[in-house]
Amino acid sequence: MLGRPPYPAGLETRKEIEKYINVLLDMDVIRKIGCNEIVEITTAVIITWHDGNSRLCGDFRALNNYTKADKYPIPRIPHALDKLAKIKYITKMHCMKGFHQNGVKSKSTKLLRIICHMGRFEYTKMPFGIKNAPAHFQRMMDTIFQEEILEVWLVVYIDDIVIYSETWQDHVKYIDRVIIEFTPINLKIVLKK
Repeated sequence: MLGRPPYPAGLETRKEIEKYINVLLDMDVIRKIGCNEIVEITTAVIITWHDGNSRLCGDFRALNNYTKADKYPIPRIPHALDKLAKIKYITKMHCMKGFHQNGVKSKSTKLLRIICHMGRFEYTKMPFGIKNAPAHFQRMMDTIFQEEILEVWLVVYIDDIVIYSETWQDHVKYIDRVIIEFTPINLKIVLKK
């Protein structure tokens, strides 16, 4: 991981990396770092999902091997779906680039550095590919929506939120409550993923 060069990449992959690097710079998720110091660094990689969408990640496997696992429980999807089986109104919200809306401690940025053909960068927000990112994000969301989860009209699965109700009036009220919870922390959501 120390001073590793970028992985070789074809023209199309380099263009995609450039697109993501520029977006992350604009969002203040990463910042450019100099080349003068010897640093722990990992290579930037593009991960493509089965639906054709992709994202930029660091190859943090070496870091993840040394990271103690956060055992915070992630909900089981079948359990959450059971709650929704006979519900009349359902709204799904997704935290837009959820991990990237969550800051990291300044001492951790040294461990969250990536390299690509455009240079060296470090994450100032939580990157994708970190072992404990899902557990950390789930804990944050459970803390924000603790009351709503206990009232049994909301399911949170990492960066996805499902609001459900039997009546339209309750449904509108619940959506408003979720938006109100997000406003002070400036967490951005989209209604469709």
